[in-house]
Amino acid sequence: MRTTAPVPGVLVIGQIARDLVLQVEDWPSAGGSAPVLERREMLGGKGANQAVALHQLGAPVLLVGVAGTDAAGTAVLDQAHADGLDVTAVTRRGETALLVDVVDRDGTRRLMEHVPVESLLTAQDVHEAAIAFDRADTVCLQLQQPAPALLAGARMARARGQRVILDGAIDSPARDELLAAADVVRMDAAEAQLMTDIAPQDRDAARQAAQQVLDAGVRLVAVTVPEEGDLVVWAEGEHLVPHGTAHVVDPTGAGDAFLAGLTIGLRRGDSPQEAARRAGAAATATVQRLGGRPDLGAQRPAE
Repeated sequence: MRTTAPVPGVLVIGQIARDLVLQVEDWPSAGGSAPVLERREMLGGKGANQAVALHQLGAPVLLVGVAGTDAAGTAVLDQAHADGLDVTAVTRRGETALLVDVVDRDGTRRLMEHVPVESLLTAQDVHEAAIAFDRADTVCLQLQQPAPALLAGARMARARGQRVILDGAIDSPARDELLAAADVVRMDAAEAQLMTDIAPQDRDAARQAAQQVLDAGVRLVAVTVPEEGDLVVWAEGEHLVPHGTAHVVDPTGAGDAFLAGLTIGLRRGDSPQEAARRAGAAATATVQRLGGRPDLGAQRPAE
């Protein structure tokens, strides 16, 4: 009997956390208190949020990260499995990272993070996920993880001829090798300044920052321009995705959804402009929800 090979998916290497999301009317004064209008506890972390968004947009997704051996770790992995993610390459150890996201009615956000060292990936964790790499055509690397783990992931992806997408920024000797291995880089404004020493305060500055990354061998770069949108730049052109006009409930997860939409578009063979528009639509939908968890099923491309 002939067996059908599994469809290659997207491998996401990044953070897994328990998210506690609280919405308040106004911020309390020092020593005061504020009633919570809405509370959510769920799977979170940049890696997990990107993975969920990618799956909702139609990609098979394999997640490489660390969840604790505590009850919170079991709960977030149960949710990841229910979300359709392949978590067989997730490492279990220590205490699960906790992210507390507090948002007021105007969409102003404050984030508190408890990220134990043992919740970060090691190079060994990534090497032990070799089978997961063999089942992917695209590898997304979240640059908040330690450099040895990122380098291991980039090298393993390159050895297999896979598309490599970087999200964020890194300020270490690993930067040049990671950029040389990358096909796509997405950065918000602060990350772009860290990566290039250029503050993308306007479109011209964002273009300069993007060009510096392109000069390192990257094929496509997305940079957030504050108050304007996301500038997507490639060798032959550029496209600005304006920020949506919808009310922002919570900016958490906008970049993760943008990355997911961009990745899906590029995997489908969309033009850079089409992929950028798909990314912008995903981000706009996500910021209208409390917490970084996306709900992008309606944007899933037709087969």
